[in-house]
Amino acid sequence: MILYHGSYMEIRVPDLEHSRLNVDFGRGFYTTPIYDQAVSWCEKFKRRGKEGIVSSYEFNENAYNECRAMIFQSYSEEWLTFILNCRSGKDTSDYDIVTGGVANDKVFNTVELYLDGLIDKVEAINRLRYEKPNLQICFRTKNVLQKYVHFKRSERV
Repeated sequence: MILYHGSYMEIRVPDLEHSRLNVDFGRGFYTTPIYDQAVSWCEKFKRRGKEGIVSSYEFNENAYNECRAMIFQSYSEEWLTFILNCRSGKDTSDYDIVTGGVANDKVFNTVELYLDGLIDKVEAINRLRYEKPNLQICFRTKNVLQKYVHFKRSERV
């Protein structure tokens, strides 16, 4: 499977040292199989006057069977709980790979309404089901990155 990563620079050797804490699936290297989504990830860098670079990788999907993986098939209560734990620094899971929907601005507005107590969990999940799904694959360990993710090329966007 080909995966993409949007940044301001080419990333030939993905690592975890440059990743942020308290994001959707925790600290990791984030990719997507959706090219346009990677391009949109570049927009925040371009707004800051930097280049937009999409790096492409070959991902060996055997990793899903050989590593500890969590795959969220849709926005769900389980997904929401996981996102909230990761974003609040309370995640204690040991997954190598986490795959699922992105908590983009529109999605996270729903999450914020839930966190503020303005809607309940059932209403939050119902709203999320109507969002156009996108997909992110987060590699959370050095081993999985080295063994299953291989740089192919990059391009300016």
